[in-house]
Amino acid sequence: MIRPAGRTAVDGYIDDLPATRPEGVVLSVRNLTVGFPTDDGMVQAVRDVSYDVSAGEILGIVGESGSGKSVSSLAVMGLLPKSARITGSATYGGADLLRISQAARRSLRGRKIAMIFQDPLSSMNPVHTVGAQIAEAVRSHEAVSQKVALERAAEMLDLCGIPQATRRLKSYPHEFSGGMRQRAMIAMAIVNRPELIIADEPTTALDVTIQAQVLEKLFEVKDTVGAALVLITHDLGVVAGSADRVLVMYAGRAVEKGGVDEVFYRPRMPYTAGLLGSIPTLGSSGERLTPIGGAPPSLLNLPKGCPFIPRCPLAGPDCSVAEPDLTVTDAAGHEAACYHWDQVAALEDPRMLHHPAVIAQIVTPETAPPRGTRAAEATPIEGIA
Repeated sequence: MIRPAGRTAVDGYIDDLPATRPEGVVLSVRNLTVGFPTDDGMVQAVRDVSYDVSAGEILGIVGESGSGKSVSSLAVMGLLPKSARITGSATYGGADLLRISQAARRSLRGRKIAMIFQDPLSSMNPVHTVGAQIAEAVRSHEAVSQKVALERAAEMLDLCGIPQATRRLKSYPHEFSGGMRQRAMIAMAIVNRPELIIADEPTTALDVTIQAQVLEKLFEVKDTVGAALVLITHDLGVVAGSADRVLVMYAGRAVEKGGVDEVFYRPRMPYTAGLLGSIPTLGSSGERLTPIGGAPPSLLNLPKGCPFIPRCPLAGPDCSVAEPDLTVTDAAGHEAACYHWDQVAALEDPRMLHHPAVIAQIVTPETAPPRGTRAAEATPIEGIA
């Protein structure tokens, strides 16, 4: 795709960026690795993560707390501390966001790539009005008057469902409710019509009803401005109901990725199967949930081989030799980092892998179903379909 090299007041900062980019791909992340040096050693927060985000699509990134979801997005945005050790690439518009100048990165943030943080109260300046902060986001990238910037801020607040938007421009962040603050953050993110929005746990601090309203508005305005969306969350239900593709992270690595239906209804990584199996359903009232036993490994001292070994019912001797790479499974575009993904596929419902009755039948890899056996179709889990 060839884009015209139109200029604005800040284009002097990004004259070095090429005018071309891969057709349909907004962001391409390759082998992203992030480490933080400490007195005890290097904390490997993100390890060799790769993914693409296409124009207009929603990519869901899920995983437990500490899996590297947020750190990977902050690295792409250039918001990590200087002490962070970052390798790999994050290509936008033909340029590597990890290697361009700070001035070029600042000119892209908010104008081409925007981020919505999980805590709007701490992300917004408490001594400036909401309107002034959104207007500043406009004037940082366009040579317009304060009046024009405030008019656009009011339009965005109205688009995001803030009542009496013009009057609320004069309100301070603490005068907004939690849901209204998050809507204001969405308004600030889209005010310059970015091509990519990264939403990091955008509804974490909100109650369930407000969560649904905020997410509905986020998806609505995302379609209005025509942006792609990277949705980082631990809420599998949100991803199941909205994302086009999903990336599952564990211990800093991508362990499964593919289309949302493939990953949710036919998981091939034992960790993903455990996540899905622990979701309460309408038909499980009064029954115990099936958790994943154990805890994630320390990112300071990762074990040799697959980091999921202590929690995996299918772990065998080969799992301890080397950490498995993402490999294509039994569906095009569906990848899993597991040597025994075909044993997961052989189960009638892979999401029951961590259930005690299933674990009792999988004592050793030798007693597991034969490798290469095709799995039966899994029925959708109620509540996330």
